[in-house]
Amino acid sequence: MINRKNNILILGSGGREHALVKKISSSNNIYKTFVCPGNGGISNAKLNIFNVNIDLSNLDDLISFVSTENIDLTIVGPEQPLVDGIVDKFKKKGLNIFGPSKNASRIEGSKIWAYKLMKKYNIPCPKSEVFEKSELAQNYARNFNPNDLVLKADGLAGGKGVFLPKTEDEINKTIEAIIEKKIFGSHNSKLLISDRIFGPEVSVFAFVDGDNSSELAAVCDYKRIFENDKGPNTGGVGAYSPPEFWDKKLEDKIKDEILYPTINALELENSSYSGLLYIGIMVTKTGPQVIEYNCRFGDPETQILMSKLDSDLFEICMDISKNHFDPNKVVWNNKNFCFVMMTADGYPGDYETGKLISGLENARDYNIIHSGTKKVDKKIFTNGGRVIGVVGEGSSMEEAIKHSYKGIKKISFKNSFYRKDIGKRAINDK
Repeated sequence: MINRKNNILILGSGGREHALVKKISSSNNIYKTFVCPGNGGISNAKLNIFNVNIDLSNLDDLISFVSTENIDLTIVGPEQPLVDGIVDKFKKKGLNIFGPSKNASRIEGSKIWAYKLMKKYNIPCPKSEVFEKSELAQNYARNFNPNDLVLKADGLAGGKGVFLPKTEDEINKTIEAIIEKKIFGSHNSKLLISDRIFGPEVSVFAFVDGDNSSELAAVCDYKRIFENDKGPNTGGVGAYSPPEFWDKKLEDKIKDEILYPTINALELENSSYSGLLYIGIMVTKTGPQVIEYNCRFGDPETQILMSKLDSDLFEICMDISKNHFDPNKVVWNNKNFCFVMMTADGYPGDYETGKLISGLENARDYNIIHSGTKKVDKKIFTNGGRVIGVVGEGSSMEEAIKHSYKGIKKISFKNSFYRKDIGKRAINDK
């Protein structure tokens, strides 16, 4: 039972965090919301929402801030602080924090650890092999058609650690880049080579506390920068929900074969999970298989997820942080949503920042989510590759898509770019 207004701290700076802020600030239980470091669209003094400039790797400074400002609950957005053990450190100080422990966060922090977990507990996933030496990895890959393989850097790589090679030369160069040149750091020079599987992808989410889990929410995202899923991978440039192929039969199969076995396996491995579990799944002809685990809210999925959640986010997160979670409190709606992200020219490669964003005053009636933005003298400028987006809602998917793009067209900045086909496969594939 919540007896008074609460102060909240949300860690992160992207669209995911802006969506979390919008949702949690709508709770009647909230007094002040602090966001560290936040972005140009988050702070709003009238609503008691404030950006805070503290380095997320400086856990001592964060703990000091939490104590000084009487923060009742901290919610962690990005994966790095979770993998670094922020939850363990906060809990040792008796502070409420939402997110999995360092042990449990290995499910995202190490693809190799996650694969071994799945293999040990018979959780469906692509067959994979682990390599620490380039020569052995290259020799193994020669036995396959390059189009049948996926190369994955072991640790966190900012969404850039998964490669879909087309040629043997591309395979060899990728292996050398990860293992020899250590492009993702010396601590991240191991490699997982997996069989490539095929089928529609879906991001599946559940609030979890030990062996208790909420119902699932399903969102499809778009990772490629160009239409028809062409071009390089990004952190995600759009999403929609519900998936056109989602039904009760598939949901139950994922629960029984993937979700419950995963949380039970984590319990058995001294890695009990507490937080939001995000599972990337491919629905193959032989059934759903795990392609990745994530130990936090997704981006851009959270932009839609928060619109799908009819429950009080604060109450859910606080209950889980105190280990008395009632899964029945989590209620997802089945409305139609589409999210379109505007990006800077050149993203996910080199791009410029500091471009003035215009038209925001004409789009106030839309659900605008800031990602890579900053505020200077009451004006909003670009400050990242993924800049700003709009969540559209409709009585049909066609209407949701139309609403999202109508909002996008009211916003502009120099050399902006966005995909024109977000959500359309949900209509075309029906």
